[in-house]
Amino acid sequence: MKKIIAVANQKGGVGKTTTALNVGAALQKKGYKVLLIDLDPQANLSTCLMFEPDGLPTMSELMSMIVNNQEISIQDSIRNFEKEDLDYIPASLTLSAAEFFLVTAFSRETVLRKLLRCDYLNSYDYIIIDCLPSLGILFMNALCAADSLLIPIQAQKLALDGMQLVMNAYKQVKTNINSKLKIEGLLLTMTDNTNMSKSVEEMIRSTYPELVFNNKISKSVQASNSTYLNRSLVDMNTKLGKQYIAVAEEMVGNKQ
Repeated sequence: MKKIIAVANQKGGVGKTTTALNVGAALQKKGYKVLLIDLDPQANLSTCLMFEPDGLPTMSELMSMIVNNQEISIQDSIRNFEKEDLDYIPASLTLSAAEFFLVTAFSRETVLRKLLRCDYLNSYDYIIIDCLPSLGILFMNALCAADSLLIPIQAQKLALDGMQLVMNAYKQVKTNINSKLKIEGLLLTMTDNTNMSKSVEEMIRSTYPELVFNNKISKSVQASNSTYLNRSLVDMNTKLGKQYIAVAEEMVGNKQ
């Protein structure tokens, strides 16, 4: 049975897309079938996966088709990143218009959930959604569709800024729309050996003692290098790649 994980934080620059890609790559490396979904109009994940417009529907068109009760063949919208054999559905700048057509949609928060209920997607073990850094209607759609929420949080000054907003949104969706939604975990990213980083990590772990992953991701130029090379850190077998594999193993262990 597939598990849908939304990777989100309303604060940008925390390693959200890097986390979505590499957790997906790590799970695939462990033998699971993974689908990545880009739900960010900036389309950074799609760029990492070398997506080029091909005339097939992206997330914007798919959600619009759901709103307009059009028939969808979602398998035709799934691309494959051949370098690493990763399946994905891309985003484009047109996804920014979704905020407008979703406003008047019936049950507007559940459009993505309807899309992901497609029987074809049951062949996947994990569906990982890379969310935009915002608490708008696309973010709410991700939470309503997901089984769990993975929150990358940077181990730097002001790291907890906005966390309460994310947690409030999570509680609101869980209470009113998606009772099965859980916190997959808070993942510390961009950690280093500075006193500030250590202090922030201690503060995060003390504030959310039951929610923070034991494993964490170091601060390294490897992350930007992997983006430039259009490869996951996992595929490059880097230190950070090994850390993401450890995170995936922790996730799978928590599921069992």
